[in-house]
Amino acid sequence: MLEYLVGRTVRAVITFWVIATVVFLATRITGNPIDFLMPEGMDAQSRAAMIAYFGLDRPLWTQYTSFWRSLVEGEFGLGLMERRPVSVIFAERVWRSLSLLLATLMVTVGLGVPLGVAAAVWRNSTVGNVVLLFAFLGYAIPNFVLAILLLLTFSFSLQWLPSAGSATLAHYVMPVAALSAFFLASLVRYTRNSMLDVLSQDYMRTARAKGLSERAVILHHGLRNALIPVITVIGLQMTTLISGAVVIETVFAWNGIGDMLVGATLRRDYPVLQFGVLIVACAVVLINMAIDLIYSAVDPRVRLGGSAA
Repeated sequence: MLEYLVGRTVRAVITFWVIATVVFLATRITGNPIDFLMPEGMDAQSRAAMIAYFGLDRPLWTQYTSFWRSLVEGEFGLGLMERRPVSVIFAERVWRSLSLLLATLMVTVGLGVPLGVAAAVWRNSTVGNVVLLFAFLGYAIPNFVLAILLLLTFSFSLQWLPSAGSATLAHYVMPVAALSAFFLASLVRYTRNSMLDVLSQDYMRTARAKGLSERAVILHHGLRNALIPVITVIGLQMTTLISGAVVIETVFAWNGIGDMLVGATLRRDYPVLQFGVLIVACAVVLINMAIDLIYSAVDPRVRLGGSAA
């Protein structure tokens, strides 16, 4: 276990270093932020003074070493637009994004796994066919298209739900529905396929021969053994879910981290953009490590020794 954790930690550090370096270089070669901060018609002397003030006239290697020194010291800089610490800007928005992701994950897992099991158990019935139909629809419709359709239907036409903001529970309905539809459909299909493979195994027939109830056979013997590929899908979905939230936050004016990163990209506010991408990268790396560790809790046959690292 220790060797496995050390190996995963080393890989995570290398991944973080590569992502941070790519983000640093990308923010420097996509344009000068001074051109977006300052008004049009600014004279060359004032422009040069502003470039020197933000340290953009220094050699790239000097900026790179200063960038890492600031990260190690916990100094993430000031947002170029708001002139406030980047950490403060993020702290004001992090709960909005986190609450949206948690609500979406709860809906996806809470509905996806039971529906996938139902579609496998009743695969030749109306229930299984209806579940698959909705799964294919959710899989086929892009989340931003579904978000716009929900806005037009439930906000502008019926006026049942608010179109923007995150103040009440009603504000969560459409963003969570739009964000979870694709992931819910994907999880249903993977759970169904995994359960179908498990239901044909010999130990399932043995469990029934012992006189166990069908509920115990399905949940204890079937679902537990089918969870390994399902957990893999959930881990992969978490990575995609974070990136998908950027689009949904923009459509619904959620005022979270995703919406802020879009604005920072358009304005070349590289301190905010760098910090945001690094936070997302850390979240993805930690989620993948957590998923790997959950394997051992679900299935003791999974080895976490040196060969698995």
